[in-house]
Amino acid sequence: MPKLKTKSGAKKRFRITASGKVKSAMAGKRHGMIKRTKKQIRQHRGTRVMFKTDGDNIIQYFLPNG
Repeated sequence: MPKLKTKSGAKKRFRITASGKVKSAMAGKRHGMIKRTKKQIRQHRGTRVMFKTDGDNIIQYFLPNG
């Protein structure tokens, strides 16, 4: 059996916390800021912890060695 590889795009976008949860940046901050309200830009700062089921899918399919 070949080794399981981590998806390169996923390791740039997600981090796994010590308790096994998945942290990610907020969506909608890559481009097009002129269309967004100041409130939206402010609220999308920083990172968030994903919901458990979403985080479990990320770990299972994209970060198997994470």
